[in-house]
Amino acid sequence: MSSIGTHASDLLASLEKVNIKAGEVSLIPKSFQPTTELGITFGDKQVNQGDLIRVSEAKITPTVSFAAEEGASADQTYTLLLVDPDAPTPDDPKFAWWRHWVLPGLKAGSPAEQTTEAVTSYLSPGPEDDSKPHRYLFLLYKEPKGLSLSKADVGGEEFVDRRSFKAEAFVEKHGLTLVGVNWMRGAGDGWKEDGEGWEYAAPRKVS
Repeated sequence: MSSIGTHASDLLASLEKVNIKAGEVSLIPKSFQPTTELGITFGDKQVNQGDLIRVSEAKITPTVSFAAEEGASADQTYTLLLVDPDAPTPDDPKFAWWRHWVLPGLKAGSPAEQTTEAVTSYLSPGPEDDSKPHRYLFLLYKEPKGLSLSKADVGGEEFVDRRSFKAEAFVEKHGLTLVGVNWMRGAGDGWKEDGEGWEYAAPRKVS
């Protein structure tokens, strides 16, 4: 297996463990195979396929990095989404998919080159201490040539505007192609594992 092949296998397996299965979750097509490895770092803490990140650690805007896809042109750009399928809690995800960040116009690099402003500014995760950890998905999409996104394309910045984001419809409308995924579990600083076994439900579809 190539390194990207190994990454793909590990990534999809990690997602399946928390009931995010390609083809069953609307944002991850059944045919999805990552073509680049998406790096997310909060300060000196790197996110890797389900790492637990506390609220205080996620206050700063993370650094994004990814390598150029094989055969991609030098001017190829990408859009990053950060969404939460577990808002306000994994037991009652009535506000899925919560829109935390939409950053278009990225170019491959370490860190990635930002060529335009975010159309949804970064809002750090904030699960309460009594909530089970949320799943947070960082989704990297290849943009079609000539795409120009604005804030009007995604919705308002206010707290209530961000909930129940129709992420699948947004992706389809703008012709975005998923090429990379990373994810983390987010928990309050005071959350403690209770030792009892529990499972995440499959994320709900927002129509």
